[in-house]
Amino acid sequence: MNELICKIQELKKKKNAIILAHCYQNIEIDDVADYVGDSLYLSQMAAKTDADIIVFAGVYFMAQTAKILCPDKKVLLPDLKAGCAMADMINLQQLRNFKQKHPDIPTVCYINSTAEVKSECDICCTSSNAVKIVESLNTEKVLFAPDQNLGRWVEKQLGNVKVITYSGYCPIHHNITVQEVYTIKENHPDVKLLAHPECKEEVSALADYVGSTTGIMNFVKNSSENKFIIATEKGVVDRLKRDYPDKEFIIIKENLICDSMKLCSLQDIFNALNNETFEIEVNPDISKKAHKCIDRMLEVSTAGVK
Repeated sequence: MNELICKIQELKKKKNAIILAHCYQNIEIDDVADYVGDSLYLSQMAAKTDADIIVFAGVYFMAQTAKILCPDKKVLLPDLKAGCAMADMINLQQLRNFKQKHPDIPTVCYINSTAEVKSECDICCTSSNAVKIVESLNTEKVLFAPDQNLGRWVEKQLGNVKVITYSGYCPIHHNITVQEVYTIKENHPDVKLLAHPECKEEVSALADYVGSTTGIMNFVKNSSENKFIIATEKGVVDRLKRDYPDKEFIIIKENLICDSMKLCSLQDIFNALNNETFEIEVNPDISKKAHKCIDRMLEVSTAGVK
């Protein structure tokens, strides 16, 4: 085993720490991670852990979410520059302005948002549970922020709910074009296209399956097909190639890379654990309000699950 990995494992035991890693991270992070997955799964693991320290190999809003769910634990983000372009597209005042334009309508916020934004929303969601969350509100209209593409996809799935979306988006998924889909499908006509719902509505409409990162991975796992076109961040493709060496994966274009997600290295994780940096703090009043928003999501997500 790599010496650096051994040192990280030793520090984890010594400090009663766990490492949560999003599946857009550099694939070598998996060698030290206790849990690897999408935002919903990692949120659930953060809420359940009895560790004293959580090292979040992800981006800032994810570490904030872990701190909100575990206010008495030390939450560390290995690189403070690891942000999220989508989350940065909406701040508290912009959310308030959005809500003022559409009063008396429940507000759903995508987990890709800051603690401040979550604190003024009714319920949170992830890409894997967004449809279930919106449906649970049992209302004719909802406000959805910040991802316009996920919001529109949810509206299309439900059919009977008007989803009024904020204008945010994930630059990685938003920049996939219909022409790129047509081109790759022409070259691989019988291959299924698996896409993330953060893609534009017209791209999702051409996909054979639309789902979260975990959803895409599970689709591959359960499918008898042996070749897939993948329309999401490259980290997912890297893991699929590792986990299913007998299957072929074609990323829709090579530059689907989230630079922020790729900032974290094994050395950064070692430094974070060794020096207990960089600690994430959330204002207690903001945290309390945001906690309700996230808790409500987790309650709906686990309803009926034994």
